[in-house]
Amino acid sequence: MPRDLHSGPVAERVAALNARYKHHSATAVLEHSLKDVDLGRVALVSSFGAESVVLLHLVSVIAPETPVLFIDTRMLFAETLEYQRELAEKLALCDIRTIRAHPAKVAFEDPDGTLHQFNTDACCAVRKVEPLERALTQFDGWITGRKRFQAGTRNQVEFFEAEGDTRIKVNPLAHWGREDLEEYIVNNRLPRHPLVAKGYPSIGCAPCTSPVKPGEDPRAGRWRGSQKTECGIHFIDGKPVRIAKDTAA
Repeated sequence: MPRDLHSGPVAERVAALNARYKHHSATAVLEHSLKDVDLGRVALVSSFGAESVVLLHLVSVIAPETPVLFIDTRMLFAETLEYQRELAEKLALCDIRTIRAHPAKVAFEDPDGTLHQFNTDACCAVRKVEPLERALTQFDGWITGRKRFQAGTRNQVEFFEAEGDTRIKVNPLAHWGREDLEEYIVNNRLPRHPLVAKGYPSIGCAPCTSPVKPGEDPRAGRWRGSQKTECGIHFIDGKPVRIAKDTAA
């Protein structure tokens, strides 16, 4: 009889899940995450960025009623907001929840909207990390679009990860390459984020995202000129972390 993975320490449950699904496909991992009681209540967190449509489409096919958490920092590109509306309608996603920072918190931490110019970590914390953490308190796990090829900080990403002893993070596309994403988008005739064609292979907030030149790392346009590589919504041992670019190879 299968072990009840919804009980016991998160780390043990994650180890068991990774062992069970080591040789499975992204679809099998996603179906398990969305339909099995092992993981409890699960939401998809999506930036509606350059590669987001693949995972959103997979979820729309398997379980369109899945809660989709979209963090609106109020500093996103207008193209991202329009793309979010387009995908929500096209994919018939039933439960998209827009997450924002508390206005009073933003007014206190960033009264003139310039915090990103001198402390990007603090800006991400107030506009992204804290709102998402608040939204995730009602879930036992969350699904992300993280992939090993995206950055040196992600090259060991597994299908399932532990966030301390709080939640399980699921990365169904962990082993997909850029060519897999491209093939999926083309074969399913999915709309692309309009900024991709303008040289933005990785898209975050407008003030901190710039176009990428040929030959540059796809994430080179994120927080250009700084050591920052992650916004902080991904955690190790329950804490937001950032790994310097010079140690991320």
